[in-house]
Amino acid sequence: MPLNSITAQDTSSPIPADEQLAQAIQQGHTESLAALVERHHAPLMGFLYRITGGDRVLAKDLAQETFLRALRAMSRGQYRYPRPFKPWLYAIAVNLARDHYKQAETRRTDSASDDEAVWEAAVGAETTQPETRLLSQAEAQQVADAVMALPLHQREAVILRYCQDLSLAEIAEALNVPVGTVKSRLSLGLRRLKEMMTRVG
Repeated sequence: MPLNSITAQDTSSPIPADEQLAQAIQQGHTESLAALVERHHAPLMGFLYRITGGDRVLAKDLAQETFLRALRAMSRGQYRYPRPFKPWLYAIAVNLARDHYKQAETRRTDSASDDEAVWEAAVGAETTQPETRLLSQAEAQQVADAVMALPLHQREAVILRYCQDLSLAEIAEALNVPVGTVKSRLSLGLRRLKEMMTRVG
């Protein structure tokens, strides 16, 4: 792939897909990494910020390590074009977050399933339609605390779906589980959130 096809110097050229940029990096065009970082850094930081319960310093460290590991993997040919890049990147971030919690010996308990309304209204305060931006700061903190109380595997699925807007298939790839497992984790996590928010309310 010629470098000039992916650098966006020619404004008439289509914006290169993530997968094209990743392939270009594997071909030695490491400057394409800047485009991938610019495209994904803020959303990835948001994901890690939520997963870590609002620890901005830890989220920043994990995001940086995610990109470093992605670059290392691409340079070693461990990324296979045209594998979807976004879920692959999030898989690296998820594994880093899991490793952190394993090292910290953090344990959470399992629960039960099935109503998206509470989560969608809460997450909408910062991620979706203006009409859903109704939560007070205190309510938003209650939601964040409830999300952090979820078992890690449910928290990952819920945040990837409703904060990062990944499809079920993309989440399945990022978490390395079947789509049915993703649906189950979302159902359990959302019901648990509803129960916790009902008790708080």
